[in-house]
Amino acid sequence: MDAEEQAAGLESPLLPAPQEHESQTTKGRLSKDEIIKEVKKQLSLAGPLVSSNFLLFGMQVISVMYVGHLGELSLAGASMATSFASVTGFSLIIGMSSALDTFCGQSYGAKQYHMLGIHLQRAMLVLLLVCIPLSIIWFNAGHILEFLGQDPEIAAAAGSYARFLIPCIFAYAVNQCHSKFLQSQNNVVPMIVSTGTATLLHLIVCWVLVYKTSLGYRGAAVANSISYWINALALVIYVRVSPSCKHTWTGFSKDAFHGILNFLKLSVPSAVMISLEIWSFEMMVLLSGFLPNPKLETSVLSISLNTCSMIYMIPMAFSGTASTRVSNQLGAGQPRLAVLAVRVALSIVILEGILIGTVLILGRNVWGHCYSSEMEVVNYVGEMLILVAISHFFDGLQSVLSGVIRGSGQQKIGAYVNLGAYYLMGIPTSVVLAFALHLGGKGLWTGIIVALVVQALFLAIIITCTDWEKEVKKASDRVYNTTTVADAFSKN
Repeated sequence: MDAEEQAAGLESPLLPAPQEHESQTTKGRLSKDEIIKEVKKQLSLAGPLVSSNFLLFGMQVISVMYVGHLGELSLAGASMATSFASVTGFSLIIGMSSALDTFCGQSYGAKQYHMLGIHLQRAMLVLLLVCIPLSIIWFNAGHILEFLGQDPEIAAAAGSYARFLIPCIFAYAVNQCHSKFLQSQNNVVPMIVSTGTATLLHLIVCWVLVYKTSLGYRGAAVANSISYWINALALVIYVRVSPSCKHTWTGFSKDAFHGILNFLKLSVPSAVMISLEIWSFEMMVLLSGFLPNPKLETSVLSISLNTCSMIYMIPMAFSGTASTRVSNQLGAGQPRLAVLAVRVALSIVILEGILIGTVLILGRNVWGHCYSSEMEVVNYVGEMLILVAISHFFDGLQSVLSGVIRGSGQQKIGAYVNLGAYYLMGIPTSVVLAFALHLGGKGLWTGIIVALVVQALFLAIIITCTDWEKEVKKASDRVYNTTTVADAFSKN
């Protein structure tokens, strides 16, 4: 099921109609061909998503690399502003846009193609409005950071950087909405092209603005804004002119103004679900500043978090794949194939976790040299990478399971699980191990592993106990009730 099939028209169904599988249930025997077909579909989806994720991550790395050559204050200010932006803005946008995993994915599976464009417009309307108060927070980032006890000089530098980042949040909202819109249609190659082009241009634009203008380190923030908008506008243009989107984008519609409450009912829990997880990782770095030898602990925790974030781009792609495949199959009325999608995604991410974990452990004594020439840091990084490898394995499991939760529209349950796993289990465990038992940074990271294990366990229990035939009914109600409302308003 891809863009070419959709462009060919509706005569050849992209997914079997629900009525064609009325006799099938989740208990039906899966054939070898079905399993192989599902594996191929998920790999063909995940490959481009991995590339796109790494390219987007690369923009941040490029900016930090350029700023790093301007001095410690510039690097500290830019790094703090980037972390502040992630916690107060980007994580919320990612979370809220994830509601489209449910709405667009299930509508596409049900062949209600015109609804994808309406869901896209509704999401952009809501997210762009949300960006306004977020931009006000970013504008005052310096004062907020100083109020929270950060060094006044670094807080001022971070505040200045954050102000130049403000255009990024609006571009990011547009980009995320269009990415989810395309992903739900299994049309992900354009995301590689747009992100790749933006990243290549970012190399040049960032260098010019940082080194050849009076902006200095703030030039990296301006470059980020320019690159993010290039990426977003490329997807906007593609969606509006590409034949592959002619059935899913049918122009602007006033129907987008209706059903906003239903969108918020999924987007707010989605934002909470994702933000709670991201905030807990950032909190580990903040807590490391209170440990004995804070410079060493903070440096090593930052390196570990950067490594973890980088390799997470892989399971993050499989999370998106699982969400897309599950939502498509539920929308198509095929609970049996939705279960197959879950099993295949979990099998792939388990193999990936073992492979990447093995590479991290084998290369643990070398990786630290990429960040520091001090042997104390290098050796400590080597010890931490064993824990990073373990956390990556469970992070992959929870990532795919979270994708299944999003694809089936169970975000509210996911938010409760994440709240319990990270803030009732993970962070308290981190504090006890790091400060009471004096395990330092390794204790902090062990607490994160506990949170990931608990999160994965409870999500697995929820998914195992899910009645997939009921989820098909819920998906049908969600799709066709929305369609009926939209049609009613169109007639009025």
